[in-house]
Amino acid sequence: MLGSRLAPLCPVLRGLPPTRLTASRGNCPPPGGSIGKPLTGVRILDLTRVLAGPFATMNLGDLGAEVIKVEKPGTGDDTRSWGPPFVGNESVYFLSVNRNKKSIAIDLKNPKGAKIIKELAAVSDVFVENYIPGKLAAMGLGYENINKVAPQIVYCSITGYGQTGPKCQRAGYDSVAAAVSGLLHITGTEGGEPVRPGVAMTDLATGLYAYGAIMAALLQRHTTGKGMHIDCNLLSSQVACLTYIASNFLNCKTETKRWGTGHASIVPYQGFKTKDGYIVVGAGNDNQFATVCKILNLTEISHDPKYKNNQQRVLNRKELIGILSARFLEEETTKWLELFEGSGVPYGPINSMKQVFADSQVLHNELVMEMNHPTVGKIAVPGPAVRYSQFQVSEPKPPPLIGQHTLEILKDTLGYKDDDLQELLNSGVVAQHEHI
Repeated sequence: MLGSRLAPLCPVLRGLPPTRLTASRGNCPPPGGSIGKPLTGVRILDLTRVLAGPFATMNLGDLGAEVIKVEKPGTGDDTRSWGPPFVGNESVYFLSVNRNKKSIAIDLKNPKGAKIIKELAAVSDVFVENYIPGKLAAMGLGYENINKVAPQIVYCSITGYGQTGPKCQRAGYDSVAAAVSGLLHITGTEGGEPVRPGVAMTDLATGLYAYGAIMAALLQRHTTGKGMHIDCNLLSSQVACLTYIASNFLNCKTETKRWGTGHASIVPYQGFKTKDGYIVVGAGNDNQFATVCKILNLTEISHDPKYKNNQQRVLNRKELIGILSARFLEEETTKWLELFEGSGVPYGPINSMKQVFADSQVLHNELVMEMNHPTVGKIAVPGPAVRYSQFQVSEPKPPPLIGQHTLEILKDTLGYKDDDLQELLNSGVVAQHEHI
C-alpha cells in the first residue's frame, strides 16, 4: 500500500526540467509495474555524518530508497576514522550504519560543489542534514535555498537542540544531549554515579524519529504536492522518550533516582546475580509474583502482608529484594532459566555479545546481515528489526567507500559529460575512490 502511494513521488512524475528527466528515469518503477520494496523510486540526498542521521537514512535505504551519501573528499564521514576495531582499513562503526548507500565525495565549500548539491536536490525527494543551524545556509544550501530549486523536497534537519532557541548553536553529541535531557541522571546503580548507556540511545532514538518524520512528510506530500522542513533534534527526542519518568515529575513533582536494573514502580523487576551470571525477572502483577515465589521455593513470601500487592512490595523493596537475591545466588543461570521456562513470568539472562548472537530467537529473527565489502570481503552487521509480509529486507548493498559512486551519480543521475567530470576531478571539487 505504501509503495503504491509513494510511486507518484518519483522524480520522473514531478514535472522536473527535461534536462534531468532522462537521467532520473532509471531510478523509477515502471508505471503499473511491481514496485517491490515500498520506497523504490524515492531518492534520498544524505548530508549526515556519525550516527543519528546515517541510522535514519540506512533504515530508509533498507526499504528500497536510493540513498546518496555526500562525503568530504579524502576523509569522508567522521566515523570512518573511529576505531579500533577496524576490518582492514574500514571502521566497524562506519560499517554498522551505512549499508544500502552510494557515496559521492564533494567539496561543499566550493561553489561548484554547492551547485552539484542543488542539482541533486532538484531530482531528489528527501534532503537530510545534520549541520549546526545556519551553516548550510551560509553555503547556499539551507532549506530556503533548496526549496527554491526543489519545492518538492522533504528537508530534514537533525541537530543537537533544534533550529532556534538559546542553545541551538551548540554541537550535538549523544552523551551531552543525554545528560541535558536527564537520561544520565536516571541511569546507573542505586546511590552510584550517573552512567552513560552502553549504546548511543539518544542518537538512535533521534534517528528513528527522523525516519518516521520523513515517511510522514512523504505521505503528506503525496496529498498536498508540497515538501516541508522537518526540525529533529537530540534534546527533543530524548525528552520525549522520558515518557512515564517525565510524567511522574510533571504531574506529581516526583524526582526520580537511579535504580540500576530495577524499576521505580514495580517490584520485583530487575536483574539478580546467580551463581555464575545474572538473570532479569519481572513480576508485573500479583499472580506473577506468586509464581516467582513458587519457582524460588519461597511460597510463604507471597502470603506475607508486606508483599501482598505491588504497592506493598515497592514500600518494602529493600527487604524483599534481599530475600530474593540470596535465593538466586544458590543456583546457576541455566538452572533458573529451566525453572522459569513456561511459567508466564517475564525473564531472561543478561547476555554477552557472544551469547546474544548465539541466541536461538536472535538467529530465528535473522538479525545478522552479511555483505561482501569491496575491500575487506565478508562483513556482518545487525540487520533490520522489522519484518514485512509483502517484501523482504534482504540482499543489502555494502557500505560504500569514500566517493565510490561519484562519477556514476554525476553521469547517470545528473547527466554530466566526461570533459566536465574531468574538470571537477582535477580541481578537487569532487573525488572518486581510487579502488573503483
